[in-house]
Amino acid sequence: MKQPLAVYRYETKPGHQAQVDWGECGETFLDGEKRKLYCFSMILGYSRMRYAEFTLSQDVYTLIRCHINAFQYFSGVPEEILYDNMKTVIIRKFFLSKDSRWNQVFSDFSRHYGFISRTFKPYTPQTKGKIENTIGYIKRDFFEGTPFISFNDINIKLLQWLKRVNTEIHGTTREIPEIRLEEEKLRNIRPISPFQVVHRETRKIASDSYLSYLGNRYSVPYAYANRTVTLIILDGSFTVLCNGSEICTHEIIVGSGRTRRVKEHFKGLLSETMKQNNTRIAQKGSVLYFGETEVQQRSIDFYDQFSGGEIV
Repeated sequence: MKQPLAVYRYETKPGHQAQVDWGECGETFLDGEKRKLYCFSMILGYSRMRYAEFTLSQDVYTLIRCHINAFQYFSGVPEEILYDNMKTVIIRKFFLSKDSRWNQVFSDFSRHYGFISRTFKPYTPQTKGKIENTIGYIKRDFFEGTPFISFNDINIKLLQWLKRVNTEIHGTTREIPEIRLEEEKLRNIRPISPFQVVHRETRKIASDSYLSYLGNRYSVPYAYANRTVTLIILDGSFTVLCNGSEICTHEIIVGSGRTRRVKEHFKGLLSETMKQNNTRIAQKGSVLYFGETEVQQRSIDFYDQFSGGEIV
């Protein structure tokens, strides 16, 4: 029998390398539809410092946003990042890296932050063991044994979990990742201007003039009820477009099951409803007569005051 070769463990110098991968974590029901749940993970090769977050997409814009969040969590950027052959990073791979076809949006992002994108070498599974172990660890130690009440709740609890594991002794280095992070000497991200990550999603506005996003409800001007609109999502807010025209903007609410109602979105709705009702009555003719009962007259402003602009 042929003796198997010993496996050489790849180690990296401080600040040099990070590894990134995705993991699938089942499905969730959100905004009226069933959606896949993904987990993004990044680990620094030297310190073994981990960052992770759950997402509803694996597109390039989500990937970029996760990178920015990881850089902020680590307070720096490594020299290079290793990836599997994900299409959001590399569209077509050739033997020579310079001949490979890279995703243009992601290439612009990597140049902006000054790190080199590399892919794992074929037939060398030991080079990606750090990140694969991290994905499996998150599923076993966190995801499968933790109750969640909302999509946002998953990531809030994940940050708490990361704080714990990053301050425990790592099984390989026998050191604490958070302390070892100080030796990484990552490139400071503060002087780097923000990279604008714009994401688009489509929504159908309900008949009550609200749309749903990440388990929360947001009002829109009532004239757009039952219309299909586009959300332009940027950082902590989104803008609502209908046929290319901007109709409103909302700050994204933290948590779920909450509602943001803007008073101006419903201004004039009551008077228009009363006018339509009066028109219907006039067309049908009078049915009931109440004599000369006095009716108190109030301005429309009296009714509009019941349309508040609060989050509930």
